[in-house]
Amino acid sequence: MPSQQKKIIFCMAGVLSFACALGVVTALGTPLWIKATVLCKTGALLVNASGQELDKFMGEMQYGLFHGEGVRQCGLGARPFRFSFFPDLLKVIPVSIHVNVILFSAIFIVLTMVGAAFFMYNAFGKPFETLHGPLGLYLLSFISGSCGCLVMILFASEVKIHHLSEKIANYKEGTYVYKTQSENYAISFWVIFICFFVHFLNGLLIRLAGFQFPFTKSKDSETTNVAADLMY
Repeated sequence: MPSQQKKIIFCMAGVLSFACALGVVTALGTPLWIKATVLCKTGALLVNASGQELDKFMGEMQYGLFHGEGVRQCGLGARPFRFSFFPDLLKVIPVSIHVNVILFSAIFIVLTMVGAAFFMYNAFGKPFETLHGPLGLYLLSFISGSCGCLVMILFASEVKIHHLSEKIANYKEGTYVYKTQSENYAISFWVIFICFFVHFLNGLLIRLAGFQFPFTKSKDSETTNVAADLMY
């Protein structure tokens, strides 16, 4: 492939990586990872509410990795509330999982920025054949994508398996018990998913630029090896 086309492909991959890094940084600080609705089970059972009457006992919330906000309703009007994971909810959430989500998100950002720099270096510089070259680009794309995948898996497990929304809704609520009715992943979570997909796409762009996947041999090299073996 002509060098000009390689430059264009590597520039595209670099710009995509840089945009992903900015997107993950933004997602990390916004309370738009989950939007949930919660039902005040205690109040609904007391009055035997059903149908449209349940709307008076339905609250909602949205939150990210650091803070969030919502509205509780238990038949007596809406009660807005705000919360922070650190230090407010440390005693009720799975701290190790939550910290790992933040940690892998930070690693995701750093590796994505390094990947963007490497792509630009390969486009305009004279890369080495080791970590600065195609091998390093493949490696960074794979590790970055893996970090993004881990972030999504860990956060999803925290929400679905450990019932994070319920724990937040019931925080400091001694009288009423809230039950999760629905949970939807919001914009920030899907930004992580898109960036995970972009790293997979970058791997294909590297291949499109004419570089073999790691640990694969081209037909020419195999032919050369066979010829060398026959000579001996």
